[in-house]
Amino acid sequence: MFVFNNIKNLQQHLSSINDDENIGFVPTMGALHEGHLSLIKRAQKKSDIIVVSIFVNPTQFDKPEDLVKYPRTLENDLKLLETVNCDVIFTPTVDEIYGDTIQSTSFTFDGLEHQMEGKFRDGHFDGVGTIVKRLFEIVKPTNAYFGEKDFQQLQIIKKMVEKHKILINVTGCEIFRENDGLAMSSRNTRLTKEHRLAAPFIYKTIKKAKKKFKKKSPKKVINWVKKKFKKHSLLELEYFEIADEKTLQTIEKKDSDKKYRAFIAVFAGEIRLIDNIKL
Repeated sequence: MFVFNNIKNLQQHLSSINDDENIGFVPTMGALHEGHLSLIKRAQKKSDIIVVSIFVNPTQFDKPEDLVKYPRTLENDLKLLETVNCDVIFTPTVDEIYGDTIQSTSFTFDGLEHQMEGKFRDGHFDGVGTIVKRLFEIVKPTNAYFGEKDFQQLQIIKKMVEKHKILINVTGCEIFRENDGLAMSSRNTRLTKEHRLAAPFIYKTIKKAKKKFKKKSPKKVINWVKKKFKKHSLLELEYFEIADEKTLQTIEKKDSDKKYRAFIAVFAGEIRLIDNIKL
């Protein structure tokens, strides 16, 4: 396993790879868990070389305190990556990525950026687009893998690749969950014991919402979810929306020719958790 913290050495190493070998890329912000490892295992099925980046990107945090509190566990991350036989790790500093100016580029994602998370996290997707595009330019992978827990982010990255004509195949991977259904996230480690026990209610509720969606209107399902969370003393619903998978536009009625997904964001104390489910 090779570990590089600067672009020049990483690219020098990757340039020695044969032209017919595929590079599979998994970008992360560290604090790795089984969900990240599942992406790597998926990448290994179609790639000859696996590159994982670990970089806490400052431009995608809308609240400075969230950047400060984000867990940084590099030593443990590297041990985990060894267990899945990862080939190359890229752990750049902020200066290595951004130079003297830590600033995101302004992107247009055909309106995808204004839905759900975009309504609550100002500038977030500009930060995501900036770092992912930069990493794609550095690593030049054949395939890149992202978890569907951040489904809106996945769609935005696909849109960026399309609009900027970047020759990379972006693959979404199924949400990896704890045994009790909670979507795996680095934020889960920051939950209090009480909130951790309460958090599986999120997935249980959206699973029931999926069943209700088969017979009830989107509005009725949304209202039902809102009522369930109003009764919960430990979890505060920020939003629950039913949207078209392709456009991410919220819907008022169902069309049999389209695919839909339910999206949710919930506060467990000060920790914000997101999830989604295919309908």
